[in-house]
Amino acid sequence: MECDRLIKLVKSWYMQVQDEALAPARMVSFMEKHIAECNTCLLDLKVRQEVAKITEIVLPPTKVRVGKKETDEDIEEGSEEDEVSSDEIEDEETEDKVEEEEEDEILLDDEDDI
Repeated sequence: MECDRLIKLVKSWYMQVQDEALAPARMVSFMEKHIAECNTCLLDLKVRQEVAKITEIVLPPTKVRVGKKETDEDIEEGSEEDEVSSDEIEDEETEDKVEEEEEDEILLDDEDDI
């Protein structure tokens, strides 16, 4: 990187990310905004590569931007994982009913004390 200002800003932003005062994704957007507006950065051919390396370091692996679209296989795999069986739904409904009945019993017990 040839831009001294960007270097100072990146150091400052990185310290804020480490202190959890700045979100990593926000730091990446600040870097991208700076290189889009700074004349020195616009002339620097390698600055985008450097920013990409910094982005990989700063962002967690799940937050790194993916350049490819999901394939049909990825979408199908995801939908299979999201499916919930009817037994699971019935179990949850039964648990909810039991909790409601217990709450009603507690309320009835409180009225007897008055």
